[in-house]
Amino acid sequence: MHKYRIVNVFTIDGDRFSGNPLCVFEDGTGLSDQVMQALARQMNLSETTFVLPSERADARVRIFTPSYEMPFAGHPTLGTASVIAGERDRVTLELKAGLVPVTRGDDGWTLRAAVAPTTRPAEATRDELAQMLGLPAGSVCDEPLWVNTGTEQLVIPIASAALVRAARPVNELMMRWGFSKARDYAMAYLVAADGPEWTVRFFFSTDGALREDPATGSACANLGGWHIAQRRPPFTATLLQGAAVSRPSRLGLRVDGDGGIFVSGATIELGRGAVELG
Repeated sequence: MHKYRIVNVFTIDGDRFSGNPLCVFEDGTGLSDQVMQALARQMNLSETTFVLPSERADARVRIFTPSYEMPFAGHPTLGTASVIAGERDRVTLELKAGLVPVTRGDDGWTLRAAVAPTTRPAEATRDELAQMLGLPAGSVCDEPLWVNTGTEQLVIPIASAALVRAARPVNELMMRWGFSKARDYAMAYLVAADGPEWTVRFFFSTDGALREDPATGSACANLGGWHIAQRRPPFTATLLQGAAVSRPSRLGLRVDGDGGIFVSGATIELGRGAVELG
């Protein structure tokens, strides 16, 4: 029997149906890559994690979507830490992207980004990206950048929260201007910093269709990397995501004066179960 837990991450004020769902297999020892991938496809959540022994950290964690393995992702990291920590307030996870420390605080769990950010320019113009998102010219208000703090994403600053909410990406243009060769799919992370709580949305392609993520911790970290590239730290921000897919989520972002990027969120365990494979 292989035990698992269902955890919601980046929840809001104790709402059990807020945040991004995650499946955590508590002990992945002995499971092959193929079985891990099959279990992730069976669970059909955005990510499923498998906890393994580590000689370098409190645990080694592998992160799978229904289609592929990821080197780093935010809500799986926080959710898995909440499962394995027990009474501890700090654990270190060994991910494919590197060692990630995670700490418990009054408002949930906080990770430090796996690696220092790297960036590259977007190939499309600002107005082409606006067209890609189904928005009018002038909607992209600052420099769009591909950012990587463990997993690469396209960060696109948008002029207002209303425009972020109005975005209707065009699949064909996403595949042209939002495609990452490193990730082998298209994506766009929209952010409007025009209020006390920033509005964000993350779109991505899967199986030829566009989907929207309820809460994207890795993109939140990459937004911190975007600010570092623009020489704007230190700062803190609260991000709201997921309302458009009926999974409201709240993410905390902090960049310190030394360039450390920290992503925070609350977690709720929703249930437990077990899978029999033999």
